[in-house]
Amino acid sequence: MTSAGGRVLVVCTGNVCRSPFVQLLLQRELDALRPGGLTPVTVTSAGTGALAGQGMDPRAAAQAAVHGLDPTGFVARQLTPAMVAEADLVLTATRRHRGEVATLHPRALRYLFTLRDFADLAAHLDTAGLDPAPPQSQARLQSVVRAVAARRGLEPPLEETEADLVDPYRREDELFERMAGQVLEAAPAVIAALSA
Repeated sequence: MTSAGGRVLVVCTGNVCRSPFVQLLLQRELDALRPGGLTPVTVTSAGTGALAGQGMDPRAAAQAAVHGLDPTGFVARQLTPAMVAEADLVLTATRRHRGEVATLHPRALRYLFTLRDFADLAAHLDTAGLDPAPPQSQARLQSVVRAVAARRGLEPPLEETEADLVDPYRREDELFERMAGQVLEAAPAVIAALSA
């Protein structure tokens, strides 16, 4: 019998640049690390003001392709309270998005972080006390999230400029590259925690 996989939701504004890039990257890396026979963590995304039904922004999709990700078939979705309630971990592009998600579903504060805040806290994760469930299972992911959340206040928080992913939408190409770089910098600590 396979264990249920954990569920990660990534949130930005339009769900066409930042959150789909994070979704595609995390899903690819987690799939590659999936233990045999187990359901992996599932990563989805949505937007607080989504361009619902649209594909990934062409320049964000180009950045995805540069990094070996396939944006084919991606469709933007509007964030709903149910999506937040069903997630085991919500990662947002900015602290403003974090506030918007918390307003939609206040109980999510226990498992709600910006991507870069989560990476910063997860870099110091002690795996000794985690639930013994298999990696990427729902029980294990929930245990990881509790352990990361418990580190809040133990480390100095990131400055807002360090916590937020830059919004490249309708802006210069350099910002798409910077956004991708910020995600790639945060990703290893996030992936390591989600696979712990």
